Amino acid sequence: MLTDDGKAVELLWAMRVNVVKGLANAVSYMHHECCPCVVHRDISSKNVLLDGDYEAHLSDFGSARTVDPDSSNWTSFAGTFGYAAPELAYTMEVNEKCDVYSFGVVTLEVIMGSHPGDLISSLPHHHHPFACLQANPQSRPTMKQVSDKLAASSPSLSVPLDLITLQQLFDPPTWTS
Repeated sequence: MLTDDGKAVELLWAMRVNVVKGLANAVSYMHHECCPCVVHRDISSKNVLLDGDYEAHLSDFGSARTVDPDSSNWTSFAGTFGYAAPELAYTMEVNEKCDVYSFGVVTLEVIMGSHPGDLISSLPHHHHPFACLQANPQSRPTMKQVSDKLAASSPSLSVPLDLITLQQLFDPPTWTS
């Protein structure tokens, strides 16, 4: 929908927030409710499907892996460039924080309407879900924390979606309850 200007206009602010919340819930479920934990490894906009009610569903589990806390979780690269966590350039360890980073990229893409590209490195990382894009994986929140934060938030922007500035998105009242 984001690549088709006509359809993108139909994706209103509340619908975009709903997509982000749905995706956060799905990834949180995989990380925190499944035993063993499931890491998707390819969270990108092409793998987020919307149903008729614009509810987000995560698809394509072909590269997903379970994480065993008692063993090594090293593997070859899987994912989509531009969405993959930066640490995958020097380590191939599968962990939840890689999905958290990818979720952050998709979130920005849903909000902005296009892939954020180089903007990611200049973002203020102290706001949820932008904290998901921290370069240091240990500094990223868990998906449960993000999901809970988004569930407790009720973003209310009175500005039409096409007039929202990045500064308005970063203001704390936007993402806090």
